[in-house]
Amino acid sequence: MVMPWPYPDFPFAGDGPAPDGEDVRLAALVAQRLSVDWTTRRQQITVTVQNRVVILAGLVADAETRRAAGDLAWDVSGVFDVCNALRLHSGRRRGR
Repeated sequence: MVMPWPYPDFPFAGDGPAPDGEDVRLAALVAQRLSVDWTTRRQQITVTVQNRVVILAGLVADAETRRAAGDLAWDVSGVFDVCNALRLHSGRRRGR
């Protein structure tokens, strides 16, 4: 289940099976923590939770912010694992 923060949309309206209630709760808690922390609140982070594993995706400003987002997700009670797939935002465009 994909949940952009700051707050997830309820009720779940998707094409697949409804997410596990614990996954919804964890996604909401992680999203809330990311939205209030000064390091992560203005970043482009998507929170996904599957089987109590938090997946963080999107773009962040720097390595410190990436690390902070992962730490905040780990601090939520009930999280089994964190996959920090956040990428660093580059100010330059790469040539083709």
